Amino acid sequence: MIESLLLAVTRVTTRLGADELTGATGFFFQRGQRLFLVTARHVVLDEASGHRPDSLLIELHVDPADVARSVQFSIPLYRNGAPVWRQAADAGGDVDVVALELDRAALPATLALRAFTPEHLLPHLDQIEVGTPVLIVGFPLGFHDALHRLPVARQAVIASAFGMRFQGHGYFLTDARTHRGTSGAPVVTRDTARASDRAELTWRLLGIHASRLDMSHRDLHEDGHLDLNCAWYADVLLPLTS
Repeated sequence: MIESLLLAVTRVTTRLGADELTGATGFFFQRGQRLFLVTARHVVLDEASGHRPDSLLIELHVDPADVARSVQFSIPLYRNGAPVWRQAADAGGDVDVVALELDRAALPATLALRAFTPEHLLPHLDQIEVGTPVLIVGFPLGFHDALHRLPVARQAVIASAFGMRFQGHGYFLTDARTHRGTSGAPVVTRDTARASDRAELTWRLLGIHASRLDMSHRDLHEDGHLDLNCAWYADVLLPLTS
């Protein structure tokens, strides 16, 4: 039996026309009967670098009995010239998270897919403290189980005061070695109040990994990377999917 957490995460490929541009990570979030793909905003639009794809490709597992069977599913990013994704801003500026609603009628008839829901969010942020172990599940540099089309998990810990906006922004920090391609990955911890069940998503969704955090004035020869990362608080998904 494949762990449900791995089936809640999908590889994302950005495209401009028929050309593939970059790789990233996304995950599924369900609100009632509506299903959303969640990823980082800079995956769909990054004004600073001129990154402007017009569609995404994601991979969907289509056979619950054979996880190696998957199909690619295309998601247009614009309709009549207007972006289809939902984004948010707060007092600190733009939030680097987007949600794209998926057309259920266009999805394959059979799916081996799991999705986070509002019930996977923390009811109280003080349940998590600095140093708490977490997983960041995604596709670093596009690396994954190429046969079964499944992501990999990197270990991390909470590196800043959880529940507080780091330097006034709506994210917290994780301490982990991450790479390009992980943007949009879910940051999760085991839900200890529920019995572990591989078939169920017995995880708490804490955040959405966005990017590495570094210091602009560090000495490239003397100092290593900080290995600190920004993860936006997952409760932003409530207004994004309402």
